Amino acid sequence: MRTVFTDVRVFDGEEVRQSTTVVVEDGLVVRVGGSEPPEGTGRRVDGTGRTLMPGLIDSHAHAQPDDLVTALRFGVTTVMDMGGPSSAEDRATWANRPGSADVRGAGHPVTAPHGHPTQLFAKLSGPGVPDVAAFPQTSSPEQARTLVDRLVSTGSDYIKFILEEGTVLGDPGLPLLPHDAYVSGVEAAHERGYLAMTHAQTAATWIQAAQGGTDALTHLFIDRPHDDRLVDTIAASGAFVTPCLVLVRSFLGIAATEFAADPRVSGKLAPHWAEALSRPMSTWDAPFDDALASVAALDAAGVDVLVGTDASVAIPTTGGQAHGASVHQEMALLVEAGFSPVRALRAATAVPAQRFGLHDRGRVAAGLRADLVLVDGDPTTTISDSLSIVDVWRGGQATSDLTG
Repeated sequence: MRTVFTDVRVFDGEEVRQSTTVVVEDGLVVRVGGSEPPEGTGRRVDGTGRTLMPGLIDSHAHAQPDDLVTALRFGVTTVMDMGGPSSAEDRATWANRPGSADVRGAGHPVTAPHGHPTQLFAKLSGPGVPDVAAFPQTSSPEQARTLVDRLVSTGSDYIKFILEEGTVLGDPGLPLLPHDAYVSGVEAAHERGYLAMTHAQTAATWIQAAQGGTDALTHLFIDRPHDDRLVDTIAASGAFVTPCLVLVRSFLGIAATEFAADPRVSGKLAPHWAEALSRPMSTWDAPFDDALASVAALDAAGVDVLVGTDASVAIPTTGGQAHGASVHQEMALLVEAGFSPVRALRAATAVPAQRFGLHDRGRVAAGLRADLVLVDGDPTTTISDSLSIVDVWRGGQATSDLTG
């Protein structure tokens, strides 16, 4: 089926094109540019006063099947799962359902014995709550390599490691993965051609991760303000950063009440997710401006900053995020940190596609997947317009066609 977008503003993942034509056919973008639509049959979509942009990518979430459906409603067409019980077969099944976002995943993260996040789930049960015994736990360099091999064999798309001693979680003293075991695991991932993702939320563990060869830091340090040594160390490492500022706000007790009340948000969320979005965790006390300044400094040093949310399960020990919705709030927070709206959009489209090697998406360009979001207004100048979603296409299929 052919779909033609006419007279539409296009954010192509990198730049903005005004009043142009985009043609989609057989699930791919086949043309971007020109003012005249092609002859022939197909659906025409009037883009007057609207912006067409790539499907958004959440570079840090923990998703169950229904979460992928919610994510797609918000224009998130790809979710990078950063830790959970799903296998490659599970994720393929979920992603193939009509109305679901695509998903990649780490499988369970490698952590210390009784380390994070096992303490979050040890006394809980229910849908989406993982079995703590299933987490790969080690303090041995040799066993770390064995655990990486096991994750590779079960279809992990990248390998996740945990360096978390609990300070900013309000749970200090958690067992920490020893540095030699961490380095051994990272080396094993690289030897097998896999990216190494690292959960770290303090300056000390950020330095440990950078010195250990990580490819990515999936959180932001918030135990102290940034300094030149820390920023320069991360920049020199080449690692990218997914700061999850929406999570930082939750840690600092800043409720997302106003954002959650926006009808463009509340109208797409189940009640329990709207409640979770509005519930901060309040585990740490620090100025949020320090976090914004740290992100700005990393960006100025040339570190790639990606949009991610850490949206997980709606249980009492978590809060402040919701699948799909929080991607839009995260982009707005990057703008608050000093990003232009265009650069915030890049952080949710072309940049993560490039860093994760997803070369078939993240841009609106001929030959790429037709993962697209059409919004009223212009988020390239007013980032909040990203929430004014008209329709979402995944692989050329409009979600409006699935819902009637």
